[in-house]
Amino acid sequence: MPANLTFDALKKAVASGEIDTVLVCIVDMQGRLMGKRFVAKHFVDGGHEETHCCNYLLALDVEMFTVPGYKSASWSRGYGDYIVKPDLSTLRRVPWLPGTAMVMSDLLDHHTHEEVDVSPRAILKRQVARAKAMGFDAMMATELEFFLFADSYDAINDRDYRGLQTLGRHNVDYAIFGTTKEEGVMRAIRNGLWDAGVPIECSKGEAEVGQEEVNAKYSDALDTCDNHTIIKNGVKEICHQHGHAATFMAKYSHERAGSSSHVHQSLWKDGKPAFLDKNAPHGMSDLMRHYVAGQLAYAREITPLLAPYINSYKRFVVGMFAPTKAVWSLDNRTAGFRVCGEGTKGIRVECRIGGADLNPYMACAGLLAAGLAGIEQKLDLEPAISGDIYNARRVREIPKTLGEAADLMSKSKMLRAAFGESVVDHYVHAAHWEISEHNRVVTDWELKRGFERL
Repeated sequence: MPANLTFDALKKAVASGEIDTVLVCIVDMQGRLMGKRFVAKHFVDGGHEETHCCNYLLALDVEMFTVPGYKSASWSRGYGDYIVKPDLSTLRRVPWLPGTAMVMSDLLDHHTHEEVDVSPRAILKRQVARAKAMGFDAMMATELEFFLFADSYDAINDRDYRGLQTLGRHNVDYAIFGTTKEEGVMRAIRNGLWDAGVPIECSKGEAEVGQEEVNAKYSDALDTCDNHTIIKNGVKEICHQHGHAATFMAKYSHERAGSSSHVHQSLWKDGKPAFLDKNAPHGMSDLMRHYVAGQLAYAREITPLLAPYINSYKRFVVGMFAPTKAVWSLDNRTAGFRVCGEGTKGIRVECRIGGADLNPYMACAGLLAAGLAGIEQKLDLEPAISGDIYNARRVREIPKTLGEAADLMSKSKMLRAAFGESVVDHYVHAAHWEISEHNRVVTDWELKRGFERL
């Protein structure tokens, strides 16, 4: 389902007064929408050609602090401009914002007019092009889990994020009556996103108190990541309008399970599933076996793209449906990689490592790079592991900390070849900054543990 607004249709809607605002959006390092609100008449009269933004938008942390040490943007280089180039194929209405349309945009170097190499959307586009050059279309889908809270963002902020109360009071995983209580906001989310051209399939209660899940239709990798980013932004905006808040943190409480973003992947060729061979074991073609083998071989190196924050690693807990081992299985939710749709045209590999806090462009680019490396190197697929993989011995483990994962990524010859030296160094630097910020802060846990007892 493509974005639902052509440029000609936008011009007509602007002329009639139906649309008066256009959001021109880019994606930052954290996978968030950044940009400008254009007067729609200016946008159609020429603003659609390009605009500009400060290049510090790809050199900030979560708090939008100007992080030192980046080569692409710094005080010493004066924090110049990037060109923001709207991708008019992504034009869509934003039904929950009156009179508003939006468009996704690419970032170009102000001098060369080439795409900025550290831009998440550009990083994914290069891997998609790499697959295309090999004759394949990269198809993906992301699941998005989040917690829905009774109070608003402002109310929660003003209480210093204490006394958090989810809208749901008990586990409503798949429960119809339980989710009926939340339908006032969840219905608005489903229908609002659908009317914005995001092909939402369904929502459901997830496996923890107050947890929700939204799923969108399988699509090409770039469209999937654009949709993922719009879903996250849309969920937050619609929750805000209903007086609620949602969080996509990987783990908002150590007493609760975390929120994931499972990534489903397959390669297609000439409109047919290249992963399917009905005569092969489990229906997995040789191509699929090489692809999955690549993801396993490089899983530890790409983990910072799937789990980019200190908090991300709090999610990897035994018995809470987040994996701890980077191995593959057949329809087993305790593995890092799960083969789904065995023997059918829907056969695919699901990566279960990523949390809801991931940047979808970076995660999908890393997974695609690893899979394509497996194909190029004709890597052999190790045997599947069955049973309770949490207790499996002597198997590949997911890195336990961001520091461990960042060191592996920094040393990754595969990622440096696929992404380029500057890109890997840029995102390793982001990980190291996250670690240094965490290390300097006194946490509530430390205060409660040591104030009286030490």
